[in-house]
Formats: sequence, structure tokens, C-alpha cells
Amino acid sequence: MKPVFIALDFHNLTEVKQFMKNFSQTNNMCVKVGMEIFYSEGKNIIEYLQNKDINIFLDLKLYDIPTTVEKAAYELGKLKVQYITVHASGGSKMINAAKKGLVQAAKDYNLTDTTKILAVTELTSFSETQMQQEQAVNKSMPEMVTHLAKIAYQNGADGVICSALENEMIHQNTSEEFLCVNPGIRLSSDNNDDQQRVVNPKKARKLGSNGIVVGRSITKAEKPNAAYKQILNEWSSK
Repeated sequence: MKPVFIALDFHNLTEVKQFMKNFSQTNNMCVKVGMEIFYSEGKNIIEYLQNKDINIFLDLKLYDIPTTVEKAAYELGKLKVQYITVHASGGSKMINAAKKGLVQAAKDYNLTDTTKILAVTELTSFSETQMQQEQAVNKSMPEMVTHLAKIAYQNGADGVICSALENEMIHQNTSEEFLCVNPGIRLSSDNNDDQQRVVNPKKARKLGSNGIVVGRSITKAEKPNAAYKQILNEWSSK
């Protein structure tokens, strides 16, 4: 799989199909399917992308009591996507339940690969001050993110969603194999929009990123395919 996930932040399948016309080769491409498009199109968007041999990161951020999350993860596991997300703040039992649901789905449906879990730590739209004030914690952002990452790691998650600024500390406190996937990625010429903890692709990789999520820098570009290639090149550059 390629290390760049394109965030398909569109309203419906028609918009996605129009956007995908920008790419002549989609084999092994990776995309993020978020709440907006999945709630609009459901399985239709998944089937469309899988028919184009595209790898899918289904970002629904499960957060509920363990029993409910286990059942939800089981259903998502049946979709044969590569990754799903849960909120790390849901706690050890919830994360463990999500893993159990995915493993059971793979077993029941004889799937070659079990869908992996990425746990969301702190949203990249959050500043440290906002986190401390609204969540009533006195930890720094890196400390809080690492704390949540350790809970996820110890309870069956395969990685976390975090800012690239926290990659090194997370790997030091979990393992090098534990995935750090980073949103909040922009080309240096782009506006940061609603993201607070933002880096460019080259810096993300230097900070130990295993993958990056890029939305507007590609989807809003005049030439999306060229922007995608530029980001891949930035990622690969020394």
C-alpha cells in the first residue's frame, strides 16, 4: 500500500466518481472514507472503491459501550476494509471489544486479512490549551496522546491516529511496529484551515510517520493527480 491516504471528504458517490476521474491508475491507492460520505452512501462507496482495487481506511471513530462497539466492529469487519478507527478515550475494554469483533468477523467469513484498528488519540483540530480546559486534564498534549496510545497498544489496536509531532514519543512507549498515521498534513503552500498541529509530508516521515492522511491539498487542488504525486515525492525525498 502507498503511504498516503486521500481523504474523500465529499457529499456523495457522484462527487467521488467525478474526483476519481483525475487518476488513471488506482491499483493499491489508499483513501480515507469518513462519516460524511459513509453516512450518505453506506456500502455503495466501499464497493465502488474496492472494485477499483483501492485500499480503504474507514474512519467512523467508534465510541460506545464495549458490547455495542464489538457488534459494530464485527459488521465493519465484514466489509473487508483495511482499517477502521475507534476513539482511544473509549478505554481498554472498548478497544479490546473492537478487536474481538473484527477477529470474529474474519473467522466467520473466512477472510484472509483481519481489518486493523487505528485508535484516535486527540483530534488534530485540538490545541493543547483547548484540550486542558475542556477535558479537564493537566497533561501536555504529547503526554496525553502517548497515554492514550499506550492504552490502545496494550489492548489490541494496530496503531493510532495522531499528529506527526507525537510519533517519536509514541514509538518509544509502544513499539516501532505500532503504526502512527498522521492527519493534519499540508503542502507548505497551503492554508492550515481548521487544523492546529500541522506538518508537511517530508517532515512527517522524518518524525517517524507510517502513513499520512491528506484531504484538501489534493481534493481542492486544480490538478489533484499532480498534487498527489507531489505529496508522494515529498514523502519519498531525503
